[in-house]
Amino acid sequence: MNLEDINFKAVIDNARIGADDFIDVFIENKVSTVLSNESKRLEKAIKGLILGAGIRLISNKKTYYAYTNNIEESNLLNIASRLKKAALSDIKNNEGNARSKDSGNLVLNFNEKKPKVDFNIIKDVTEVSIDEKLNKISPVVDYSWNYDKKVVQANITYSDYKQDVLIVNSEGDLVKDCRENLAFLVNIVVSDGNKTEVGYESAGGFTGFEFFDANDPQFIAKKALDRALSQLSAPFAPSGSMTVVLSSEAGGTMIHEAIGHGLEADIAGNGLSVYSDKIGEQVASNLITVIDDSSLVGKRGFYRFDDEGTYSRKNILVQDGVLKKYMSDRLSYVKYGCELTGNGRRQSYEHIPIVRMSNTMIAPGKTNPEDIIKSVENGLFVKKMGGGQVNTVTGDFVFDVMEGYIIKKGIVQEAVSGATLIGNGPDILKNIDMVGNDLGFGIGTCGKDGQGAPVADAQPTLRIPSIIVGGKNSK
Repeated sequence: MNLEDINFKAVIDNARIGADDFIDVFIENKVSTVLSNESKRLEKAIKGLILGAGIRLISNKKTYYAYTNNIEESNLLNIASRLKKAALSDIKNNEGNARSKDSGNLVLNFNEKKPKVDFNIIKDVTEVSIDEKLNKISPVVDYSWNYDKKVVQANITYSDYKQDVLIVNSEGDLVKDCRENLAFLVNIVVSDGNKTEVGYESAGGFTGFEFFDANDPQFIAKKALDRALSQLSAPFAPSGSMTVVLSSEAGGTMIHEAIGHGLEADIAGNGLSVYSDKIGEQVASNLITVIDDSSLVGKRGFYRFDDEGTYSRKNILVQDGVLKKYMSDRLSYVKYGCELTGNGRRQSYEHIPIVRMSNTMIAPGKTNPEDIIKSVENGLFVKKMGGGQVNTVTGDFVFDVMEGYIIKKGIVQEAVSGATLIGNGPDILKNIDMVGNDLGFGIGTCGKDGQGAPVADAQPTLRIPSIIVGGKNSK
């Protein structure tokens, strides 16, 4: 079936209540693979196929959504009509009578938008055999289990997908995008009989199978193994207020959780963010610039267009400590008057697009990372962050440290385990007093409102002069 033979004008017209309404149709064809080896055997081998369409109506600053796995034109027309009927019923229930606005004549030519940033895949993941993909896992499994007798679990996961999307909307846009994403994840558990530690490492991005031409899976595993073993032999971290240096290798957990979600317009616009109503205000140290950039080619959060058909772009959210804008989607644009930043994303056609981060980072500064470490008399060097929790309303957070080391007299010394960082996002960002000239990326899948989205986070080396470190030893 040729999707462009569908009369999208008629579909949109069937959903339309009034001239100010926004309607879009999102069609997705996605092929995915997940291969996971745990306990020395293949636990998962999943080949997935998703094909379907979602139709959205934004009317009176509310969203109405329906989806289907039948993309025949007659079915899309029927669903659009039912969506309109549901919206009119809602209007009637809330306003006492169903308003019928003059929708006028709908003239749509559906001119295809061309991407401003493009990227070529060399080895299409859908053209690579399962056996070839398994061959990237098997040697790593053997390597991990034989690395040290303290290894009690090694979970090696390979995942990829290729997603073709077609988006048309009531503004006459027609957008096509093809996204390929690949990830290689290693999770290691080690134990000496008294203590158990975990080491994790991941790599990947918007790439085809050529990822492995430049990335050795065994090296990824080695980083996870060394991380777990270093923490196993390490004493527990001291606790108390101290200076902390976050390495550029630490991953972007801090930026993603402590400020990123709070700068999403749906959260901020509803007053659920500590950064609500603070455009133009100083919210961080003047050394801090926060950027979300979905146009960063090859990064895990890259795309040519978002899932609403808006161009990917670089958005400076905080500049020299001053809040400049929020990340937004179409609904935020309608409800709060935000500019469209290209951050409307969805997990699949079954999901409503919501505001999501893409590639989010603190921009590099001017200081040599070694000089930052040398400036610390006594403190903690965080080489790798773990998971964490943040309250977007207050900004309070707790983050695990997966790999940490004591700093004494400006030198990184012995490893310590069991550390957590406890603080408040705005307070910490205001107090950062040194920013490195380096930049390190981490990858992940961000969860929000029951949806997952591939993202990347990055930060330079950062010095926090004082933060509460939770540990099992008194300082």
